[in-house]
Amino acid sequence: MLDAIDLKILDLLQENGRAKRNVLAEKVGLSLPSLSDRLNKLEEHGIIEGYYTKLDRKVFGYDLMAFITVVTASSKNYENLIAKANKIPEIVECHSVLGEGSHMLKAIVKDSAALEKLLGKIQSWQGVTRTITSLVLSTIKETTKININK
Repeated sequence: MLDAIDLKILDLLQENGRAKRNVLAEKVGLSLPSLSDRLNKLEEHGIIEGYYTKLDRKVFGYDLMAFITVVTASSKNYENLIAKANKIPEIVECHSVLGEGSHMLKAIVKDSAALEKLLGKIQSWQGVTRTITSLVLSTIKETTKININK
């Protein structure tokens, strides 16, 4: 189980994933080896899934972000859909959902022509009956931080 020190470490890392271990150790009142042991255990148990760098997509020419709802005829093509989504780098998230459609894809593409091409690919997948696309005009909040303090 996670104790108060683990929660503090995780909260600090969510604020700054690049925080140096000696700074983290000082902030939570641990020695550097003790902090390193805790981090290793948090990683081994899958609580810390990874460390990421968020890039400004527009610097690289990716001007459009879209959420694509995928409607399928049945769930028998579930594995195929997941495998295909995982192979397309423009699809940055894939969620299995309830409600309209079976999956919600988050895609980042360079322009409308690239989006049209991507939609054509998705619509050609076996079992896909239609897609519903929402274009993002601007992003007000986007985070991976979760509230771990009860």
